Amino acid sequence: MNTEFRLPDLGEGLTEAEVVQWLVAPGDTVALNQTLAEVETAKAVVELPSPYEGTVSALHAEAGQTIAVGAPLIAFDVVGDDGEASSAGTADATQPNLVGYGAAPTATGRPARRARRTGSRTVSADTAVLEAAPHDAMPSPSTDRVIERPRSTPPVRAHAKRLGVDLVLVAAEVGDRLITRNDVDAYAERVGVIPATAALSPAPTVAATTSSDAGSTSPHRETRIPIRGVRKHTAAAMVQSAFTAPHVTVFHTVDVTATMDLLARFRADPSLGEHRIGPLAVVAKAVCLALGRAPGLNARWDDAAGEIVQYHYVDLGIAAATDRGLIVPNIRDADRLGLIELASAVKSLAETARSGRTSPAELAGGTFSISNIGVFGVEAGTPILPPGQSGILAVGAVRRQPWEHGGEIALRQLMTLSLSFDHRLVDGAEGARFLKDVADILEEPGRALLFS
Repeated sequence: MNTEFRLPDLGEGLTEAEVVQWLVAPGDTVALNQTLAEVETAKAVVELPSPYEGTVSALHAEAGQTIAVGAPLIAFDVVGDDGEASSAGTADATQPNLVGYGAAPTATGRPARRARRTGSRTVSADTAVLEAAPHDAMPSPSTDRVIERPRSTPPVRAHAKRLGVDLVLVAAEVGDRLITRNDVDAYAERVGVIPATAALSPAPTVAATTSSDAGSTSPHRETRIPIRGVRKHTAAAMVQSAFTAPHVTVFHTVDVTATMDLLARFRADPSLGEHRIGPLAVVAKAVCLALGRAPGLNARWDDAAGEIVQYHYVDLGIAAATDRGLIVPNIRDADRLGLIELASAVKSLAETARSGRTSPAELAGGTFSISNIGVFGVEAGTPILPPGQSGILAVGAVRRQPWEHGGEIALRQLMTLSLSFDHRLVDGAEGARFLKDVADILEEPGRALLFS
C-alpha cells in the first residue's frame, strides 16, 4: 500500500520548514523511527523519524526546498506481515503529526550509525577509501562498499551544504570522529570550493576595471545568501517587536568586584570543582529575585484580549549566538533554581544551542530574557524585546577601571547593565527600581538574602 507522509507540525506557530538534507532515497528500505531527513524550521534543525516501516517510493521535496506544514513530504510502500497494509499504514496520513510519533525503539546496546547510499557508489568509513581526493574527483562506479553517514551536528551539515562540500570526503580525511565547522572550512579551502550560493549566481558584468577593484583577486564581487530559517524568523520577530512595543532602554554601571571575588572563591573550593559558576549565573539569579518586586517586567501585553498577563513564575530566556543565527532558549521555572542549578542550566543550554540540538519546545514561551553581550567584549547596548515579553537585560563585559570606592579612586571591576522594557506595561520608576535591585545584588551578593 502506498502511503504518503506529510510534513508534521514541528512546534508552536511554525508553518513551514526547509529540507536540509535527505538521509534516504527512493528504493531504500526504512525501519520504524529511522531518521528520514533533517529539516530546518524558524526555530531549530529537526530530525524527522519515520512513522512507518517499508520502502521509500518517492520524495516530494528536494534538499533546499521550503514546504508548508501538511504538504506531502515522502511516500512509502508499506506492507504488513500478511501482505496487507500494516496498522501503521492505515493511519490517517493526511493530518500533520507532532514530532515523537512512532513506537519506541526496542534495540539494546550502543546504537550504530546507519549506512547511507549515494547512487551506485558506496564507501566505508572504516576502510576510508576516499583519501584526500580532489573535490571534483569521483570514485569508481564499481566500488561496492557501504557509506556510513559522517558524524556531525546539523549546523555543520547545513554549512557544508552551503559550501557544496561532501562530508564523506571530509570524514575520509579527519577519521571516525565528529566533524566540526573548522574541518569543513579547512577542506573547502584546500580544494578551492566555491560556495553553492555563489556558484549558482551569474558572474557579475563589469564594464571596466577601476582602481578600486584592480587589486581584487576574487572572481565574485558579491555573495547572495538566501534569507531563511532562524535568521528569517528572527528578523521578522524583531521588526514586529520594534514596531509594536514602545521600547525604553536604561543603563546602569555597577561595581561587581565583590561578585567576581566570590566567584573566584567558588572556583577555589574543591567541593564546587565540578560546577562552573560564572557571572551570568549570578546575573540570572539576581534577575529572578528582582522580578519578584517588578511584576510589570514579568508580563505580556495581550492586545487581542485587552489584558495584561502577569506571570507568577520565571521562564528565563538566554540569548545564544549560533551558526544559524540568534536563538533564545528558555530555562523553565528559573526562579525555583539555586545558584548551582542555574549555572548548570546555563551551561547545558549553551552547549545544546551550539550543537544545533535546541528543540522548538525549548524556544517557545519565555517571560523575561538576558543577552550576554559581554562575551563579545561589548560594554553596553540597546536590546530589542523578544515578542511577547516586556523586559530584556543586556549584560556587558566585566572590565577593570578606576572607580570611586570608599572615598578613594581604585581599580575596580565594572559591568554595565542595559535594560529595555515595554513602556505600555512598565513605567520608568519600575524599570529603574528593577535595574537598581539587580545592580545591588551584583555589587553586594549578600543582599540576595534580603530578597528571600
